[in-house]
Amino acid sequence: MKNGHLSHWLDSTRDLSRTRQRIEGSTQADVVIIGGGYTGLWTAYWTKKQDPSLDIVVLEKEFVGYGASGRNGGWISGKTVGLRRNLMSESVSAEQVLEIERTCHQAVFEIDDLMAAAGKDIDAHRGGWMQIARSDSEFARLRSHVEEDRSWGLTEDEIALLSAEETYDRIHVPGVQGAVYSPYSVKCNPAKLVYALAELCEDLGVRIYENSPVEEFSDGDCQTTRGHVRGSVVVLATEGYTSALPGRKRDQLPMVSSMVVTEQIPESQWESIGWSGYECLSGAQHIYFYAQRTADNRIAIGGRGVPYFWGSRFDTSGELDPGTTSQLGEILQGLFPTVPIKLAHSWRGVLGVPRDWSPFIDYSKSNRLVRVGGYAGQGVTASYVAGRTVAGLISEQDSSLTGSAWVRNMPRKWEAEPLRWIGSRSVQMMYKAADTIEHRRGGADTSVFGRLATKISGR
Repeated sequence: MKNGHLSHWLDSTRDLSRTRQRIEGSTQADVVIIGGGYTGLWTAYWTKKQDPSLDIVVLEKEFVGYGASGRNGGWISGKTVGLRRNLMSESVSAEQVLEIERTCHQAVFEIDDLMAAAGKDIDAHRGGWMQIARSDSEFARLRSHVEEDRSWGLTEDEIALLSAEETYDRIHVPGVQGAVYSPYSVKCNPAKLVYALAELCEDLGVRIYENSPVEEFSDGDCQTTRGHVRGSVVVLATEGYTSALPGRKRDQLPMVSSMVVTEQIPESQWESIGWSGYECLSGAQHIYFYAQRTADNRIAIGGRGVPYFWGSRFDTSGELDPGTTSQLGEILQGLFPTVPIKLAHSWRGVLGVPRDWSPFIDYSKSNRLVRVGGYAGQGVTASYVAGRTVAGLISEQDSSLTGSAWVRNMPRKWEAEPLRWIGSRSVQMMYKAADTIEHRRGGADTSVFGRLATKISGR
C-alpha cells in the first residue's frame, strides 16, 4: 500500500499536471494572490472574468493543488459552511445567512456545469450527499439537525430525513437506522478539478508561479525567495497553511484530516454494497467519516485520526500513521462487512479552521489586503463562492455576494500553546469516549462527553 505521496488523487493524475516556472526577479500586477489552491484560483478566475484588463499573478509555494485542494474527499457539496449563529450579527440577519447557504447550493451545480462546458473531465457525478445513522443516538441527532434546518427555512426538497428502508435502498449498510439526504452535492476527483481550474485561469491570461514561497508581504509588496511582486491588492488564500506565515500562526488552526482509498472493487461486489447513486456519504457518529465511490469503482474514505500537531505544524508528504490507517479501514469494513476490503493508498492533509468555525472574507482597503478562508472542511464549494465574492469586492461591486454574511472581520485568533494542543486532543478523546458509550448503552441520548466536547470546541 502506498503511504503519503501527497494523495491518491495527485499520485494517480500526474500525467495531467503542468510544471510551471517559479518567479525570478521583480514584477508588478494589479492583483497578487498568495496560494494556488481552490480559493486562490477561483479568485483569479472570477476577477479576470469580471475585468479582463487586470493583470493577475498567483504565487504558490509548492505546486497547484499541493494542499487541501489535491487531498480532500472530492465533495462539491452544498452542506452548511460554518456555524449560522456565528455569521449573524447586528448587521447580518438570519435571512442573509440562509441566502449565502442557498448560494452554495446553486454553486454545486454551477461548478459542474462550468467544467462540463469547458470540456474538463473531473469525474463528476450528481448524487447528492447522505449522512447515515447506525444507532438511536445518531438518528436522534440527525432528526434534531433537520428540525433546526426547518427552523431556518430549509425545505423538504433541500434536506430530508430518510427512513431505515429508504436509506438501505440507496446503500446497503447493515443496521442503518436512517439518514439525512440533500441533492446538493457532486462527487469529483479533486486533483482533476484543481488542474482544470488552473488551466482555465491560464487560458484567461492569469500568471501562475509555482515553487515561489512568499516569505513576507506588506502594503501590496510580496517578497519571495527569488524575487517579489508588487500589487494593488493582495489576496491571502492559504487556508490551513496560513500558520506558516510570519505572525499568523494562530490565525487558523491547521486541522488534520486523513484518507484511505481501496483497490478497485469488482463489479460483482457492488451488488452487495448498492451505492448506485454515487451519493457523497458520511456518518453521524462523533468521530465521523466521509466517503465517495470513485469513477473507477474504489471507495475513498476519510476522517479524523491525529487531529492537530503541536505548534500548528503540518507534514510535507502526507504520510499517514498506522493507527489512523487501521481505524479508517475498520470503519470501512464495518460499513460493508461482506466485501473484502484491500487498501491501496493512505494520506493526510490539513484544512483551515478559524476560531469561530465559520468562513470570512476580510477586505482591508487601507492595507490593500484581502484575507479569505476558514471553511472548516467544506472548501470545495465554498472556495468558488468566496472567489466570486472577492472578485466583486476588488471591482467594488454592490451585490448580494459582496454584502453577504461571509464578508466580515477575520475572527479572533486561536489560543496560544499549549492550549491549542490540549484542547484539540481533549476534544478528540471525548468524542471517542462518547461514541463508545453510546454504542455500548444504546438509547437516543447523546453522551455527556459528546456534549462537552462540542461546547469546548466552540461548535
